[in-house]
Amino acid sequence: MNALRKYLNNVKPNFEEGGKLHALKSVFDGFETFLFVPNTTAKSGAHIHDAIDSKRIMSMVVIALMPAMLFGMYNVGYQNYLAAGTLASASFFEIFCYGFLAVLPKILVSYIVGLGIEFIWAQWKGEEIQEGYLVSGIIIPLILPIGCPLWMLALACAFAVIFAKEIFGGTGMNIFNVAIAARMFLFFSYPSKMTGDTIWVAQNSIFGLGNTLPDGYTAATPLGEIGQGTDVTASLQDMILGFIPGSIGETSVIAIAIGAVILLWMGIASWKTMLSVFVGGGLMACLFEQLGMTPIHWYEHIVLGGFCFGAVFMATDPVTSARTETGKYIYGFLIGAMAVIIRVMNPGYPEGMMLAIFFGNMVAPLIDHCIVARNISKRMKRGGTK
Repeated sequence: MNALRKYLNNVKPNFEEGGKLHALKSVFDGFETFLFVPNTTAKSGAHIHDAIDSKRIMSMVVIALMPAMLFGMYNVGYQNYLAAGTLASASFFEIFCYGFLAVLPKILVSYIVGLGIEFIWAQWKGEEIQEGYLVSGIIIPLILPIGCPLWMLALACAFAVIFAKEIFGGTGMNIFNVAIAARMFLFFSYPSKMTGDTIWVAQNSIFGLGNTLPDGYTAATPLGEIGQGTDVTASLQDMILGFIPGSIGETSVIAIAIGAVILLWMGIASWKTMLSVFVGGGLMACLFEQLGMTPIHWYEHIVLGGFCFGAVFMATDPVTSARTETGKYIYGFLIGAMAVIIRVMNPGYPEGMMLAIFFGNMVAPLIDHCIVARNISKRMKRGGTK
């Protein structure tokens, strides 16, 4: 590392103002600060939360996402071989490699498009490259069906980075979660690709691991089955383990729980927001179950679809969620309750978690404003000030 640090110090003058590569200053700065903690401080608008810098926070979130991503890769292969009737003869390596080779292009496209726009934007504005897309770049592929075309994914990433982030001022200034914006863009622009059914596309000659399914094979997710008025075929065990059709990173409750433990242990995510999402969703699901308005048990609403993934990795986004301590409870409860309401009341949209978080982001500033105004009023009354 000392040799790398010395090398960067030697080439750094080339990227400074007046250097022959000064046009790439933002790119060099982004690369340098990713490898080493910068020794500079913010000149304005800084709010100290912790000793760890934002790049390290983003890196820890990416690590927390690894269990869900790796299991999602395995599940893609598992669903392919299961539907083809060749699961018993397939090895773990074949199953995982099939999924890995199917998911990897989506992650690469997400990062290439998103980071490419970030780099271009930073160069154009003469600013530092912001690190927020390190997390968004991996979340976006994980919340999409495996059959989402790469060109569609690229379009969604470009839209989300430009119109949901950069146009508001970049990382820390966006109103809506970037990954949510990408998902919403695809849902309203290409609804046929974002329904409750997942398309498992055979990879025909990838190390001889494909050629098992016809191109475009469609498998209904459990929530998709509910929306179609049919019985759910998956068992509760499969729902928790994640061996069901669904978006790449959202199926395994256990993998998501491991990520939640990492986030909470590192103090990155708010347990208040996370817990209140589950409480709000659980209570609303119980109410609908008692009223006979949902064909599944209340706890199945919690373990199906993107509920757990959204509660752990997206509702807790520190930029777009409520920031007051009391507001976190209200914000999370509204998201959980709204997700179940959308699922039950709108059969045409069986997955409601992402839309619930989108609306939660919208009202989060209002929640914080009301909480702060209430606290100010109470303090003024205690001090005898009118």
